[in-house]
Amino acid sequence: MKNVDIDSIYRILSKEIKRYNAPVVDLIEIQTKDPFKVLIATILSARTKDETTAKVCEKLFERVKSIEDLEKLSSKKIEKFIYPVGFYKTKAKHLKKLPGVLRKEFDGKIPSEIDDLLKLPGVGRKTANLVRAVGFGKDGLCIDTHCHRIFNRLGYVKTKTPNETEIVLRKNLPKKYWGKINYLFVAFGQNLCRPISPWCSKCKIIEYCSQVGVKSKR
Repeated sequence: MKNVDIDSIYRILSKEIKRYNAPVVDLIEIQTKDPFKVLIATILSARTKDETTAKVCEKLFERVKSIEDLEKLSSKKIEKFIYPVGFYKTKAKHLKKLPGVLRKEFDGKIPSEIDDLLKLPGVGRKTANLVRAVGFGKDGLCIDTHCHRIFNRLGYVKTKTPNETEIVLRKNLPKKYWGKINYLFVAFGQNLCRPISPWCSKCKIIEYCSQVGVKSKR
């Protein structure tokens, strides 16, 4: 792992982030402080643009405010509510199963531990960590494709997958950064540090970046 000034990067992006749109699950948390809604929003947000997820969540949460409300809906009805999120039919099946699993395994409550969250339908490591961090305010290290790409681009890690990146960061990234790193890097990755032709000319942290793998830039 290269010695990258993560303190300066974190401080600068914390200021810059105010100019960007917040990722949808963070908006849900700010507005509701409800782990159930954070969980649903996170499941729906996979492979879906934030703007689409936000609109779908607004419509869904007018009707569904608890697992009891969700339990009353058929899979077809859920499909109609969550369209056009990506893979909406598969996600509808997951949401239909969710109340039953919560009742059977967790007395109808949203768990906060990673291993427990991974038992829920439609929940992978990214979702589990995000729900733990955003929904409960506990230590969670959510590493998606944006975080994976940016940490590698900075030269902070040298990994091949988001899961590998999470494992390395759990050992090396100070916990004080865990809670907000996804929020910062997702917004930064969507707006400037994009997969192809990133806006290096506008980047405020360029002096700390090794630009690993950057072939074309703006």
